[in-house]
Amino acid sequence: MSTVTNQQVEARVIDALATFGPDKSQITRESTFEELDIDSLDLVELAQIVEDEYGVVLKGEDMKQLKTVGDAIELIASRAA
Repeated sequence: MSTVTNQQVEARVIDALATFGPDKSQITRESTFEELDIDSLDLVELAQIVEDEYGVVLKGEDMKQLKTVGDAIELIASRAA
């Protein structure tokens, strides 16, 4: 399996989050899920996308600790590597 880069994960996470409502231009690594109006159901859907795409399982405890888009990208990238 090829190594997954932070840039690949970032692009995929931003694409996924944009489908939940926020404009892609609003989504940065510093954006909080609250600012983007991303709720817990959206995060569950994001976790499913990540699992399907990268084989990375994000549990409820993981999701509770994620505050920003960057937090999610770092966690996913570290587990996908």
